[in-house]
Amino acid sequence: MSDWLNVASTDELKPGEVKVVDVDGTDVALFNIADEYFAVEDVCTHDGAEIASGCIHGDVIECPRHGARFSIRTGEVTAPPAYEPLHLFALEVRAEQIFVRDDRWD
Repeated sequence: MSDWLNVASTDELKPGEVKVVDVDGTDVALFNIADEYFAVEDVCTHDGAEIASGCIHGDVIECPRHGARFSIRTGEVTAPPAYEPLHLFALEVRAEQIFVRDDRWD
């Protein structure tokens, strides 16, 4: 299990924005959706492309490469060609600071 890492402040991420941060050597996309924060691995499960530069539609991210869509809130696929969900990382907001933990091997 990894430790919690302070990766950004809430001031750095306005509603509707995304920011890519490094969490233990993994690119993680941070999202602010209506002042709720989410962290997903910045890799499309369809073909391994980065996902953070895709279009955001409400709380869904569309892969810029082949158009797969994922729920930012849950990681679940909402439109193919992907069939595997994105990994959501554990995230906490403390005193306006965003902390993320790599929980993939817990």
